[in-house]
Amino acid sequence: MSEGAPPHPPLPVPQPETDFYWAKASEHELWLMRCDDCSSTYFYPRPICPRCFSRNTRWIQSSGRGTVYAFSIVHRPPIPAFQERVPYVAALVELEEGARMPTNLVDVEPDPAKLRVGMAVEVVFEDSNEAIALPKFRPTR
Repeated sequence: MSEGAPPHPPLPVPQPETDFYWAKASEHELWLMRCDDCSSTYFYPRPICPRCFSRNTRWIQSSGRGTVYAFSIVHRPPIPAFQERVPYVAALVELEEGARMPTNLVDVEPDPAKLRVGMAVEVVFEDSNEAIALPKFRPTR
């Protein structure tokens, strides 16, 4: 990093239980885990269902569509690496499959008058490097 250049925001580090998720995200596909015992779909990926603790889980492809469950407009960066990105919208999106996913909203002004809980959104991917594409959401058109 050259002197004076802002640091890059940290990227997720794939783990064995999330390798499939990141491989599919790099192909711009959103995949979730589903429990075959209690029919719960959940995010973040892990082999044990957080609802019933079953290991009878599998991957399913998400439609990538959902609604805004909650949001916040971030004006003060949590770390210096986010200084160039503020203001931005941090959100919790409820996907059609039922999982809730923390993310960022893009392609929308970070203005409370332009945002609302229940707003329809769709996934888009930000390619950070060859291995990591971050799923973000934009209002449906």
